Amino acid sequence: MRTARIKKTAEHAPQSTERRDLAGIPACCARRKSLPAAEYETPTTPAIDRALHAFMSRLCGLSPAAAATAWFDWFAHLAISPGKQAELVQSAGEKARLFANYASMRCCGKPDCCVHPLPQDRRFDDGAWEQWPYKLYQQAFLLTEQWWQEATSSVRGVTRHHSEVLPFLTRQWLDVFSPLNYPLTNPRVVLASLEQRGLNFVKGAENYFGDLSRLASQAPPAGAEKYKVGETVAVTKGKVVYQNRLIELIQYAPATKEVYPEPVLIVPAWIMKYYILDLSPENSLVKYLVDQGHTVFMISWKNPDAGDRDLGFEDYLNLGVMEALKAINAVVPQQQVHAAGYCLGGTLLTIAAAAMARDGDARLRSVTLFAAQVDFEEAGELLLFIDESQIAFLEDVMREQGYLDKHQMAGTFQMLRSYDLVWSRIVEQYMLGNRTPLNDLMAWNADATRMPFRMHSEYLRTMFLNNDLAEGRFSVAGRAVALNDIRLPIFAVGTQRDHVAPWPSVYKIHLHTDTDVTFVLTSGGHNAGIVSEPGHPGRSYQIATRGGSDRHIAWDEWQKRMPAREGSWWTAWQAWLDKHSGKKTRPPAMGAPRQGYAVLRDAPGDYVFVQ
Repeated sequence: MRTARIKKTAEHAPQSTERRDLAGIPACCARRKSLPAAEYETPTTPAIDRALHAFMSRLCGLSPAAAATAWFDWFAHLAISPGKQAELVQSAGEKARLFANYASMRCCGKPDCCVHPLPQDRRFDDGAWEQWPYKLYQQAFLLTEQWWQEATSSVRGVTRHHSEVLPFLTRQWLDVFSPLNYPLTNPRVVLASLEQRGLNFVKGAENYFGDLSRLASQAPPAGAEKYKVGETVAVTKGKVVYQNRLIELIQYAPATKEVYPEPVLIVPAWIMKYYILDLSPENSLVKYLVDQGHTVFMISWKNPDAGDRDLGFEDYLNLGVMEALKAINAVVPQQQVHAAGYCLGGTLLTIAAAAMARDGDARLRSVTLFAAQVDFEEAGELLLFIDESQIAFLEDVMREQGYLDKHQMAGTFQMLRSYDLVWSRIVEQYMLGNRTPLNDLMAWNADATRMPFRMHSEYLRTMFLNNDLAEGRFSVAGRAVALNDIRLPIFAVGTQRDHVAPWPSVYKIHLHTDTDVTFVLTSGGHNAGIVSEPGHPGRSYQIATRGGSDRHIAWDEWQKRMPAREGSWWTAWQAWLDKHSGKKTRPPAMGAPRQGYAVLRDAPGDYVFVQ
């Protein structure tokens, strides 16, 4: 959340009192109670409406009705609030006075700034912004940005959701006019143009038309060719030992003479390709586990197409987690399984663990969650895109296609981090003419997947909109599941700068389970914080275990109490797995042909290549 902060003086206008969590997410970004979930199919909806909504989505991506309703709600309440209008007029006048005073004093010396960027705002970190006239551009923009934050976030009577959406939409609009985004008002671009005599724009044009050509041909971004699945990434040796219409199950070859008796099953999210956890050999979590003596199995999800439109959330549970466990039980018989889930895969794994506990199924030994939420009450800025209007709009888009396209999903995440993912890229690559070298994580990020219609609709409604899992309304096989039925030890990881699963939301696993929970807070974001191999520079983490009968500690208090440790949390997880595992023994065979799980092909399999 990037709003400016006025220097504190008695005469300044009141600042916004918006409260923020440690991930930079507004504390008010909480779930709204929804209307009853719509039926999966609504045959009475006119086809022309669906076609129009799908067409509009391709133009703007967001429901215009949702945006218009938010603006009208705000404007209507502001129109009948003369006192608030007067405050905003006074604030605008005060900011204009401060800016005029700063501009005049700038000619005579070096006055203090009248407004400062927030600590998490890195847009103006370059020292060139301290020079005249660029400092004036910066101050004018930040003051304008702050005034709009005050205007859109603190009008009484506006619904909670709209008071969260409007500041976000306003920031997206204001970002268009940021002085960073124009050649004549960005000091880096001006200096580069003078030094290179405009050659930077020639290089930028080459980059632009090259990217345009790749987009038209659906080719990967420049530099991604260095990272080829099965050749430079996803190279840990293994075999596909099971396949159905939704998953391939990979069993990795042992790297030690003896292994822990309990195998490890990793359930990645199907919004991503699995090999984020098996990138280059030096930062592969899979390779790290195998090298420590674990027998590792990985689910590789199929990239769905229009023919998979009717796959639902329970299909992912049954064809994914439960079928994988069945195969593992055949390959490694009479052993419980350490199960680990990443992001959405962690949510699915938790549901599976709760359903298994309900049914007396004791095949799991432990549960590990990487940046995974079970309570979506405060799920961060993604909630800004979730309301009945937006979901209905999105459902019409998916109903026509059969899935949510990867480019549509990418657009949502780009809006959440518009400076990092959009504007800074435009400046760096098209104005300065620089190509940022891709690393393996960036190349993986460009290898996105689709989401089937039915599953994604159910997920958005049951989790984000209604929060059914946390509130005990989520059912598996027609019967409700309860998270507090889980009695397995849990290892949960949150990341400090996570905009997808904010760590205070991940931390809520403590509130919903009555078992031992070891919680780790690591540096980094949703992806980089998880791909945090030993030896990675600058990594640190905090860790503590809460027993099932221990008293609860609030997330902010927990962070203050727990000391920071240098290094990778992977080593702490390995120590935890070792503690909950038996004595090492001989490695199991690859697959179990007699039980119907013959080796099908080498890792990484076929599904990972489906585009």
